[in-house]
Amino acid sequence: MKFLPTDEQQAFVRSLDAMLSAADTPAAARAWAAGDPAPGRALWSRLAAAGVFALAVPEAYEGVGPLPVELALAFVELGRRAVPGPVVETAAAAVLIAELGDPVLAKRLLPAIAAGDLLVSLCLPVAGPYALDADTADCVLVADRHLRIASGHGPVRASADPARRLAVPDDGGEVPATGPRVAAAAARAADWARLATAAQAVGVGLALLERTVAYAAQRAQFGAPIGSFQAVKHRLADTLIALEFARPLLHGAALSMAPADIAAAKAAAGEAAYTAARAALQLHGAVGYTEELDLALWLRKARPLRDAWGTPSQCRAAVLDTA
Repeated sequence: MKFLPTDEQQAFVRSLDAMLSAADTPAAARAWAAGDPAPGRALWSRLAAAGVFALAVPEAYEGVGPLPVELALAFVELGRRAVPGPVVETAAAAVLIAELGDPVLAKRLLPAIAAGDLLVSLCLPVAGPYALDADTADCVLVADRHLRIASGHGPVRASADPARRLAVPDDGGEVPATGPRVAAAAARAADWARLATAAQAVGVGLALLERTVAYAAQRAQFGAPIGSFQAVKHRLADTLIALEFARPLLHGAALSMAPADIAAAKAAAGEAAYTAARAALQLHGAVGYTEELDLALWLRKARPLRDAWGTPSQCRAAVLDTA
């Protein structure tokens, strides 16, 4: 099986990287964490114009998907740039709505998702009781026995990542779908959410490694850059190996879209990102603990992404259940 992206996919990634590089995503992430979503919403519109959300929306509803490989590649870039907001949840919600097969609901929501006009938070039983960024999202979907459009949410709670705010959706709201089809669609949406989160985690790990390598080349101790020390080289090499092992698992999962493959990719990506965060914090020393350093944006994401949409133990159990 070939895991290398095609020329067209690589061109898409390069264009997305160029756009995000010029967008000052750290400032947008800091504003989002401070309760000002305006820069993040502007960034969201640019992502939609680049076709990111359309990747999860069928062509019949103004999308270009479903294209899981392209979506995974895109979400690696979103992780590398610390893009804030319920990007994973919005993409997974598009899959959920499409899988339901309700043309009225699909026509109502999917074109707006593809265009970037609708930020959606999604709450599924497999992910726990909280909805991400429910206070900023335009719509909060809850799928258990029924599909509900929640009428509101409870108090907003802080996460380890300030840009990831959590809230429990209210019980009330419109119920546009019910029955076994909701559970089946929710399971598929959870797979897509797990895949996109794994991709984000790989991107976060890569960003942390890039910044740590650059810092190790600059910071001198005992008259030499710390990057020349054997122990530091080994630590960085271990981080790179973890990320390079996770990347083909991610690509393979996006190609097969088998739940066990997705779970394996999520477990590896989450652990690799967390390994990168621990190495980055140790090698940056005391400066790594400061909120003023942009490194903190990625450090604070690694642990929540490791556990979001399936902890490593849950993902490993999912793999073993299908063995």
